[in-house]
Amino acid sequence: MSQQKTKKKKGTVWKVLLVILLLLAAAGAALWYAAASSLYGRITYEKTAAADGETGQEQDALRQDGVTNILLIGNDSRENGEDGRSDAMILLSISTKTKTIQMISLLRDTYVEIPGHDGNRLNAAYAFGGPKLLMETIEENFQIPVSHYVLVNFEAFANLVDAVGGVDLELTSEEVEYVNGYLVEYNQLTGRPEGTDYLDTSLSGLIHLNGPQALAYSRNRYIGTDFARTKRQRKVLSAVIGKLPGALVTNPQEVLDGLLSNLTTNLTKAEFLRLTLDGPKLLTYDLQQGSVPVEGSYQDANIRGMAVLEVDFEENIRYLRSRIYGE
Repeated sequence: MSQQKTKKKKGTVWKVLLVILLLLAAAGAALWYAAASSLYGRITYEKTAAADGETGQEQDALRQDGVTNILLIGNDSRENGEDGRSDAMILLSISTKTKTIQMISLLRDTYVEIPGHDGNRLNAAYAFGGPKLLMETIEENFQIPVSHYVLVNFEAFANLVDAVGGVDLELTSEEVEYVNGYLVEYNQLTGRPEGTDYLDTSLSGLIHLNGPQALAYSRNRYIGTDFARTKRQRKVLSAVIGKLPGALVTNPQEVLDGLLSNLTTNLTKAEFLRLTLDGPKLLTYDLQQGSVPVEGSYQDANIRGMAVLEVDFEENIRYLRSRIYGE
């Protein structure tokens, strides 16, 4: 066989292999798109109206300066939607620059200026104007751009913990008693028999908690300050995040059924798809926790009969910029 024919034959083989690889890549992309689109279809999407002077392009920007800021709102409604109070507010910041995922609790009693309203507690912004006003209030007071949110209700939280097989956490005997106390209300609201999921009050130390128990633990606002309560919330979320990849492999249907149908967000489909593409990379990022106001930057106060935290905003803005943007 001549050298020219050999080269031609090799060239044909490489072309065939390239076509096959392109077809496989296209098929994989099509499968990913179909799967991700199906997942997004199970989430409740609520468009957030643009603020005055804000363009559609600015409204839809998911990543700015290498950082994606998404406000996680846990509310105490038992149905999907925006009713109820904002029981938890956590700023989730994903940075491609620092390769970190920051999970920073925003304390609800922080006294802030609320656009269009008098000064009030931070969680009052949610009561006055839902996620949109809450995000505007955070941006105005803490100078952190946040225009995307995910709203999670009680049912989603408990279901997600159950879907990953529960979580193991260190509890004091006093915390165990309060878990049972919060379960009284949860059982009544969900129509479960009295005493369901109560913990043995003689227990303390490392305890395995199911969904309703973990929810009750994270809602406890009677032991310690609100700083302690938000720390408990982050402990549960961190434990769930740690178990989530394995649960998606072994128990994907329950994870997706329990979570997606109870989520409300203003993330567009395109933005959601971008986040799913980043999923494997995000598993390598360092998960870090914190809360604002930071220690030493606030004082207890009583304003118009409200027990609030008066905050040094400049110090907390510096803290947030350092944690989120590495400045």
